[in-house]
Amino acid sequence: MILRKGLYLVFCVVFLSVAAYTQQNPPTRPRVVKTTSSQPVNQPQTTQTKPNTNPNQRPTLTNNIIVVGQSNQPLVKNTGSTKPTTAVTNSTSTNSARLNYSSIFNQNLYSAIQSKIGLPYRYGSNGPNSYDCSSFVWKVFEMAGLSITRSSARSYYSTFEPVYGDDRYKFGTLVFLNKLGHVGIVADANGFYHASSSKGITYSKFAGYWEKRVVGFRKIPTDYVK
Repeated sequence: MILRKGLYLVFCVVFLSVAAYTQQNPPTRPRVVKTTSSQPVNQPQTTQTKPNTNPNQRPTLTNNIIVVGQSNQPLVKNTGSTKPTTAVTNSTSTNSARLNYSSIFNQNLYSAIQSKIGLPYRYGSNGPNSYDCSSFVWKVFEMAGLSITRSSARSYYSTFEPVYGDDRYKFGTLVFLNKLGHVGIVADANGFYHASSSKGITYSKFAGYWEKRVVGFRKIPTDYVK
């Protein structure tokens, strides 16, 4: 009993001595300083590109492509044309040229008409002292320089070029009347020259009797120049 008490006292003395020494000489620990990163916390981390270790994979091309023998020229030459390969003929322009009489021709036609004014009408006559409507047209155009075949008014209508608009009333245009039974030559928008069965070769106005009997207008192309 006495021995246990002695050991207990010794243990207490030793424990207190160690505690006092530890308090006077505490152990030194390394100081830890937390470093703050300058990178935002929500910014993904930059990863370094690993070198290409696959021998079968082509490396990324970083240099500009240089074509030998070319100097700022397109690789493919444009062979297409902005114009059609086959020119389309403008039929309207072509016909317009064929139907435009020269000033000399118009003067010759006017002179030929004036030389026939006053001659009597005679059905089927070809002149020189009398004419019917179609033979009058045939003769004065022949005298002016266009060689057409002597025929009927209906045949002229089906043969020659139709005209419209202002061209109908240009000097030299043929006007057809009375259901294609009569033909004359336009002087202007007001009237025409023709071989009248009652007055012979004369000038008549459209207004009144004749304007209601007009069928259409035709022009003799310059193809018929002698």
